[in-house]
Amino acid sequence: MLLANPYTICKLPEAPLICSLVLTNKGGACRNTGAFYGHVDVPRLRDVAGEELEFLFRRATSVPPAQPQALRYRCATAMASQFHSILLALVLLLCARQGFPEKPLWPLQRMPVVLPQQIEERPPPHFLGPAQLEVTSSCGPECHKKTPTPSYWDLRRFLSYETLHSNGQLTETVVGIYGFDLNSLNKSPAIEQGRSRTKRQIFGHDGRFSIVGRDFLLNYPFSTAVKLSTGCSGTLVGDKHVLTAAHCVHDGKNYVKGSQRLRVGFLKPRQKDPLLNNSTNASKPPPPEKMKFQWIRVKRTHVPKGWIKGNANDIGMDYDYALLELKKAHKRRHMKLGVSPSGKQLPGRRVQFSGFDNDRPGQLVYRFCKVGDETYDLLYQHCDAQPGASGSGVYARMWDRKRRRWERKVIGVFSGHQWVDLNGAPQEFNVAVRITPLKYAQICYWIKGNYLDCREG
Repeated sequence: MLLANPYTICKLPEAPLICSLVLTNKGGACRNTGAFYGHVDVPRLRDVAGEELEFLFRRATSVPPAQPQALRYRCATAMASQFHSILLALVLLLCARQGFPEKPLWPLQRMPVVLPQQIEERPPPHFLGPAQLEVTSSCGPECHKKTPTPSYWDLRRFLSYETLHSNGQLTETVVGIYGFDLNSLNKSPAIEQGRSRTKRQIFGHDGRFSIVGRDFLLNYPFSTAVKLSTGCSGTLVGDKHVLTAAHCVHDGKNYVKGSQRLRVGFLKPRQKDPLLNNSTNASKPPPPEKMKFQWIRVKRTHVPKGWIKGNANDIGMDYDYALLELKKAHKRRHMKLGVSPSGKQLPGRRVQFSGFDNDRPGQLVYRFCKVGDETYDLLYQHCDAQPGASGSGVYARMWDRKRRRWERKVIGVFSGHQWVDLNGAPQEFNVAVRITPLKYAQICYWIKGNYLDCREG
């Protein structure tokens, strides 16, 4: 099978590394002709690179999952530009993950404690406006870097939260913070300056991939992506819990329409048509399996006060996250929470996430991209996205030293597309809210109900 132009793939310096990682002994090395060939060991590919790259490889080679484990992989002459981009993305991401002298490690640190101290009942909300699938702010990266360092009392106010119950009851919880070093807020991460762009959400070539086939959609990690009835996306982070963006349920002033009767949708196959199963024309390939959403009602919604305008943080998106508690447990594997490392600590400085972009209805869309600018609370990146993807869990795959295995962890929430007007010149960013130690402690407490299970990030 012809896969790629040898001058775009096989001539890469990393090509021998790719050969050694995923080719069996039957495969040849990269020779002077600039070609390498052999059989790809798919379990080995999955082990070193993860299911996301296995999906890209299968798509690039057009080999369905039912094929034998050893897949034909031959670099020869040029082919369609579509496969060029897919395979180049595959190689670059795999090289990024394997190009470290050591494995990229999840940081080991003791988490602070965020505990409820006082709960008060609030007037019921009005549920007036529609959900906002895009977020705008007048405060970009430079603005955020110039803001004063918050005090203990500021953080306490930001991390206090509201809880909306399915019966319309609204409560406000005041929290206390323990074991947190305020000096850590002054340690700014290494920054790569973002670039000014025109107003758009797809940066050049559309680098998104629609995930197809139940073998991927119903298996981890893609199965952790869910859809909200307000139009956003979310990520399973517990047996009954979904992490999403606060603006998907609250516009900063009030709860949006649909948030009281909020539902979460899980992709599952439609029932097969028995007429299709009994078809006598065996020569025709079966049509692609159609999927549908199975919905579960939300019991409680937690929103930090830092998102609610007029109460705390008015400058931007630092607290654009919310946690939903479902009325019943789902039966899928969820993704663990993690504290966001700095961009330079991420494998290849890249993040990835999957969501339900509005321009591809009914499809789960996966993407990965490089982190550009960052602040203590936000990651600015150039992942292609459309409305509907906001609320997706941004994650990374790194080595867990304690469990001695590769682990994916949610390190942020995709907040959306941000346009900032700086002296009349528009600048554009895709923004993710980072899970900091304090946010980890708060979200983990919402999930676990006790702080003892939340001391290790």
